[in-house]
Amino acid sequence: MRRSVRAFDACLACLAIAVILLITATCSPVSAQEVLPSWNDTSAKTRITDFVRATTTEGGEAYVAPENRIAVFDNDGTLWSEQPYYIQLGFVLDRVKALAPQHPEWKTKEPFKSVLDGDLKGIAKAGEKGMVELMMATHAGMTTDEFTKIATDWFATSKHPKTGKPFTEMTYLPMRELLDYLRANGFRTYIVSGGGIEFMRPVTQQLYGIPPEQVVGSTIATEYELVGDVPVLKRLPKIDFVDDGPGKPVGINKFIGLKPIFAAGNSDGDYEMLRWATSGKGSSFGLLVHHTDAAREYAYDRESAFGKLDKALDEAEGRNWLVVDMKKDWKKVFAFDQ
Repeated sequence: MRRSVRAFDACLACLAIAVILLITATCSPVSAQEVLPSWNDTSAKTRITDFVRATTTEGGEAYVAPENRIAVFDNDGTLWSEQPYYIQLGFVLDRVKALAPQHPEWKTKEPFKSVLDGDLKGIAKAGEKGMVELMMATHAGMTTDEFTKIATDWFATSKHPKTGKPFTEMTYLPMRELLDYLRANGFRTYIVSGGGIEFMRPVTQQLYGIPPEQVVGSTIATEYELVGDVPVLKRLPKIDFVDDGPGKPVGINKFIGLKPIFAAGNSDGDYEMLRWATSGKGSSFGLLVHHTDAAREYAYDRESAFGKLDKALDEAEGRNWLVVDMKKDWKKVFAFDQ
């Protein structure tokens, strides 16, 4: 009888061990194959996962405390498409057309005439001065709440000229996975973009899981007003801060207050941000998205009017920045890719 009881107990013990092993297997950390699933198993993926592992392993030489795990990402061309023109430029073009009936003078006044004629070369010819004029005409003269609604409504209906997909679907799936992966490992992720801060903020939580307060971008001046007895913030036709080129490190310091250890961009407009983030002692990582895939997206770099990548590309290897080859390193570009 005692033998039977001991045998029965042994069976129960074996069963318990089997259950524990099953649960452990089921709840084990994500396998290497499941990390960044839209990335091919190339050296680019390995460098990213090695860096994250090194900076999050307590006791290691490269360990970084969670409060200092700051990652910053450019937006245009890094998180979402910037070809054949910046998404915010598409918004500007549509706004000019919508406002044109109120401005008959725009039919003969540049750069508005080129916009109404669909002449992208004419718009480009207007240069920075013309772009500022277009921005002020379409982004100012309203409250911040009114602008947020205009931008949100535009995103709900606007579509990319090449793919016909909503602009909100023109985000890079591998980069969204990278954002999720970093956050799962204790990083705080920020957008640091030359785009308008209040143009991006209405959609960044939905698209990237990045809340509005973690978006740094270019701004126009605002002032407090009372409309009747209601306090509002009025957007003025005046540039306040340009968050591009050398403005990016300044913006990070001003609005985030901590130096990032991970910085990702795709153009020379991100050069100073990557240089600053990867300078000095301690662990750091610089990443450039190189647009090499003409079939699934666009192939461009040194001669592009949007997202020019020249100086940063030349210096990437010497500065140990990872250059991600979109064609080689990504299984998918967009979530809708087959």
